Amino acid sequence: MSDVKARASSPWKTAVLAGMASYLDAGALVTSGIAIGGYYAAPLGLGPGTVGTLLGLQTLAFAAGALFGGRLGDRFGRRRIFTFSLLLYAAGTGLLLVATGPVPLYAGVLATGVAIGADLPVSLALANEEAPPGRKGTMVVFSGMLWLAGIVAVLGLSSFMGAQGLRGGRILFAHLLLVAIVVLLLRRTLAESAEWSAARHTADSHPTADSENVEFSRVRELFRPPVVHGLLATGLYYAAWNLGANTLGQFGTFLWTALAGGEVEQFSRLALLGLPVGFLAGLAFLRVIDRPARYTWFAVGSALIVVAWALPALFGANRFTLVAVLLLSGLGNAFAGEAVYKVWTQELFPTLLRATATGVTMAFTRAVAGLAALGTPAFALGHTRLFFGLLFGCALCAAVIGLAWVPRLAVAPGPEQGPAKTADPVPRTAPVPTQPSASPA
Repeated sequence: MSDVKARASSPWKTAVLAGMASYLDAGALVTSGIAIGGYYAAPLGLGPGTVGTLLGLQTLAFAAGALFGGRLGDRFGRRRIFTFSLLLYAAGTGLLLVATGPVPLYAGVLATGVAIGADLPVSLALANEEAPPGRKGTMVVFSGMLWLAGIVAVLGLSSFMGAQGLRGGRILFAHLLLVAIVVLLLRRTLAESAEWSAARHTADSHPTADSENVEFSRVRELFRPPVVHGLLATGLYYAAWNLGANTLGQFGTFLWTALAGGEVEQFSRLALLGLPVGFLAGLAFLRVIDRPARYTWFAVGSALIVVAWALPALFGANRFTLVAVLLLSGLGNAFAGEAVYKVWTQELFPTLLRATATGVTMAFTRAVAGLAALGTPAFALGHTRLFFGLLFGCALCAAVIGLAWVPRLAVAPGPEQGPAKTADPVPRTAPVPTQPSASPA
């Protein structure tokens, strides 16, 4: 615990700097899609197969980073891991910035993918653990607002900078490199999580003690009831929801230009139209995320996402249906999707398995998305209606999991709690459940 800082940080400062992992994640995802799939494609001779491989590898690298970074964050501390991950992220974006051929592109997407995958689980855990009681969900969802800010920044640059070809892509990657360096410097002022430090000290001081706090620091407990129920539910929910979101983020530009005959700048401007609404909706959601009303808002958001993907599945991919997907899913994602998934991962797992569990579910989700991305361009062009039908089915499955399964899960024990128990309607020491009442898993 040599990395623990003596000085304390405010919860909001911690939430902002930890949440910048979401900004950089969204920035890398959208920038890679626009730059590699748009600006770099013609000058560097990148065909649809190469574009799909590069973007798919970035997502698979994220999966590997989340899997190992989450466990390392539980073992060695939140602060140490997110420092190393940002150094790797800066190196990766630097390679993408100066790339003149496939080799640096492959190295860059692998580095940025691993880096942001390792960063997200530990950053979320830090924001949650340093938040005051009754505000933990607020701090975690705030990171989702920064995810949206990353998209806005990239789309804004690509829409109005007027640059084309290699120069346009280099400007976008330079933006990510600059932000990563600034965040890295500011994160050096953060203290280590006090909750993690206490739990780690207890586990290390009493390795054979028969206590729940120590027992729930062992990886094998992640795959036993009740913790495994949360692992399965959050992993399946996030994977099903993310297939649509990842497709829109990585391949939105490609789908717009290839299926609807539009232009890169036009798509970026259209995407920007729905972001202010999504941002304002997210601000409103911050006020209810730690209350039982969360369930109703989540249901509305899930319905909007399902309807969004139903439109191109039923009426085909054209400019109208693709814009509808952008606007409806953008609004729905403010109340569901990644924002709520992140809160669940902090509520359902004990301290010394929290980042590990988050990393496992993120790794599974990004592995699924990465494998899907490898064939997305060709599949979307050759079987367009079936492609969107599958994305609609995934959105529907995610809604069912979130509405019917997750509310029945038990809340995992915290540093001063006993064994996991069913969430009460108004819990005293546990987070607010997804809906007003819950029953055992």
